[in-house]
Amino acid sequence: MTITRIGVVGCGLMGAGITQVMAAAGYPTRVCEAAAAPLQRGLERIRAGYDRAVKKGTLAQVDADAAFARITPSLDRRDLADCDLVIEAIAEDLTLKTTLFAELDAICGPQAILASNTSSIPIHQLAQATTRPDRVAGFHFFNPVPVMQLIELVSTPFTSNETQQALHAVGTQLAKTVVDVQDVSGFIVNRLLIPYLFDAVRLLEQGIASRNAIDTAMKLGCGYPMGPLLLLDVIGIDTAVAIGDVLAREFNDAHLAPPQRLREMVAQGLLGRKSGQGFYTTTV
Repeated sequence: MTITRIGVVGCGLMGAGITQVMAAAGYPTRVCEAAAAPLQRGLERIRAGYDRAVKKGTLAQVDADAAFARITPSLDRRDLADCDLVIEAIAEDLTLKTTLFAELDAICGPQAILASNTSSIPIHQLAQATTRPDRVAGFHFFNPVPVMQLIELVSTPFTSNETQQALHAVGTQLAKTVVDVQDVSGFIVNRLLIPYLFDAVRLLEQGIASRNAIDTAMKLGCGYPMGPLLLLDVIGIDTAVAIGDVLAREFNDAHLAPPQRLREMVAQGLLGRKSGQGFYTTTV
């Protein structure tokens, strides 16, 4: 199967990033949002991303303009009917995602692949909402999408070889590295990363070390590009909490649940870089 037209549902931080790289790679890309305001914010984020690439010299202005022209915004998911691949990039909520997958199953042609950018939800739970479990997979990008080179391709026992091959081909077109992983909550990266991040927060809660000490120790002691608390800001505190809740439920392990400090930060709107303040204060 050859993928020629891409659909993206959600134009938030991840959806906008996915749309940006798809269009830059030459794919006509249709991006859908539920309301005009978040759609406009997402388009502005994409345009700004292309502008940054032009200023850095990694993208010519003519190519940036051509990429942006390949993006078709929409407020109607029925506009995704002719897409070969639709990638879901909405909130990390099982009910929302299963409802969306059932809707996409009814809208899209029988050959279309439905993929999820979920960070933690088992893909088989989404596939069960469709009549095409062989054409459902996880296609997990990392933030910021234009910069991060990894995609986790998550296959259920029902995902066909044809679907896997088509998604690998898309990853190649994007010049990203695609790793295969079985369908287990958290996949590879978040299964390993989230417990580490939460333990860093617990060290801070217990007064064992300061924010700067924790981040500096992991950068200089382990060679990580950034410390765990700064990384939480980059990921988004609310996203990390959502992932932790899924992991704790799936593995029945309370230690995988988010520390109380993170829940309090979400309640206060301290979401990290997306809100301008988390463990660090940044410019939105």
